[in-house]
Amino acid sequence: MAENADEKYMRIALNLASKGRGRTSPNPLVGAVIVKDNRIAGQGYHKKAGEPHAEINAITAAGRRTQGSDLYLNLEPCNHYGRTPPCTQAILTAGIRRVVVGMCDPNPDVKGGGIEFLRSHGVKVECGILEKECLRLNEAFIKYVTEKRPFVIMKAAASMDGKIATRSGDARWITGERARRFVHRLRNEVDAILVGAGTVIKDDPMLTTRLGQKRGRDPLRVILDSGLKIPLTARIFNLDSSAQTLVATLHNTSDDKKRRLIEKGVEIMAVSTNQGGLDLAELLSKLGRRGILSILIEGGGAVFASAIQSRLVDKFYLFYAPIIIGGTKAVDMVGGEGINRIAGAFRLKDMKTRKIGDDLLVEAYPAG
Repeated sequence: MAENADEKYMRIALNLASKGRGRTSPNPLVGAVIVKDNRIAGQGYHKKAGEPHAEINAITAAGRRTQGSDLYLNLEPCNHYGRTPPCTQAILTAGIRRVVVGMCDPNPDVKGGGIEFLRSHGVKVECGILEKECLRLNEAFIKYVTEKRPFVIMKAAASMDGKIATRSGDARWITGERARRFVHRLRNEVDAILVGAGTVIKDDPMLTTRLGQKRGRDPLRVILDSGLKIPLTARIFNLDSSAQTLVATLHNTSDDKKRRLIEKGVEIMAVSTNQGGLDLAELLSKLGRRGILSILIEGGGAVFASAIQSRLVDKFYLFYAPIIIGGTKAVDMVGGEGINRIAGAFRLKDMKTRKIGDDLLVEAYPAG
């Protein structure tokens, strides 16, 4: 079926919105397109939190051509004062006659307010154009404003038989260069990365964003270390990075080790215990309160198991390399004791597969 004009311009708005990935938190991704006489008069997107919203950028670009125009937005315009004034008033002042919205604002405090305001002032508003695509684009923002917790993405790289390391612990490199570049682009888009102490001790990673010639953004690095076992010489504690490193640990760990970490600029966050490990749900709630919208879990197997068993993962990126490692002592992707019966398995839905170089990427969501 051919795409109609509303869908065409909404898709342009979605593409514009995606340019703000990794820069707008804790705000949503929003693109705006102004159309006059079947031609684009102006367009824009929200580039960074605290800067003008997409609507304002599009109105500025269109100038006098906004009178009697149509405005396309993937998200309902704001009708409240935050770090910037409400966009609904700017829409009225610009003389826009019709607003096409992809989805309503999911924030319980403002949901529907922008649409209602515009309609009460004589602006024609239509909602729900490419709604599924709009919901998917802002899935992290939706989770954050409705549950006050970060959107959790699990990324793992494994052999075809599900191993993330050999029996000796060697894991470099299971996947190819293109898959690794994909992961760095993911890091550039999320607010935080999370790994366990075992991964840091074994691999000594930096957990920074490396995009070659392009400028990347380092997310907050969150390390689970209940016993503060990671040596102070680890690279993650000695980085030249604008992003913070945060160690989540138990309340009763060594005050001396905490002090030495703090002296290195590391933030310490005390978390309760849960079934022998750190309480991930409590940690995510604390991160949500500090404005973390999205977090990428990168390992290892025990952390993956804890997150999955606690039903905390919202999205999966699972890479499979065209190799077989084998061996009962090789490290499995998901650790823990596992389940007794297939009926109790953690199920996935909405699976998409694609090749990234020689590797296979499976993108999926929890089934329930």
